[in-house]
Amino acid sequence: MSDDPLHRDPAAIEHGAAILADMKSVCRSLVYAALLTDDGFEVVRLTSTTTDGGRFASMASSMQALGDAVARELSLGTSQYIIIASPTGYVVQLRVPDHPIVLSALFDDDETVGKALAITRSSAAKMSAFLAKADA
Repeated sequence: MSDDPLHRDPAAIEHGAAILADMKSVCRSLVYAALLTDDGFEVVRLTSTTTDGGRFASMASSMQALGDAVARELSLGTSQYIIIASPTGYVVQLRVPDHPIVLSALFDDDETVGKALAITRSSAAKMSAFLAKADA
């Protein structure tokens, strides 16, 4: 992997794109997904005509920071994931284990929260394994 920040690293972008494409192929209810850095830079996203990627990355980064702060303030340990549920779908977001990167995904209401969380966790684990291997 290069010395570039993750949002500019070609290998991270390419592998992240493959992971997001795999998420979409496994789960048709996935509307949008993005990998972003803790400071709000988009690494890669699924192409979407309905979602503003820059705004999504910024909001997701803010949600992650707030979730982390709440967990820390309440002495809960580290936050594992955030779920926003609405009548029309879910946002599931979690940190890629051991890395300063977050996976945030929007699912429509045809999905269960459990399946959405399982797919997001699995994809984050794949990205973590890639990044760990690239850092070695």
